[in-house]
Amino acid sequence: MFDPNKPLVSLTDRAADRVRRLVEKGGDGVIGLRVGVSSKGCSGMSYVVEYATEKKQFEEEVDIDGAKILIDPAATMFLVGAEIDYTEDKLKSGFTFTNPNETARCGCGESFSVA
Repeated sequence: MFDPNKPLVSLTDRAADRVRRLVEKGGDGVIGLRVGVSSKGCSGMSYVVEYATEKKQFEEEVDIDGAKILIDPAATMFLVGAEIDYTEDKLKSGFTFTNPNETARCGCGESFSVA
């Protein structure tokens, strides 16, 4: 259930730390990371994370202890209530999403679907 008093998405401490480090290393003009979704993968949608150099019209901004995330307006309804984490292991590293809106996820974990 959406609570207007809470941020649209939340970040774990690991994710917030990684966002701050990426923005710091991103170069001139990088103000945060943009999170969105794209139509791809065997389940229909995939998460997209990219550098943001400006806030676009209608984007939601989440700033958690200096870790700025901009939510693509087309993705807002798919990301409400999601938690973003950052994980590393021997073979891969990256942002992971725990999303209450997901109804299915493909076997490889790269794409998801919503009802």
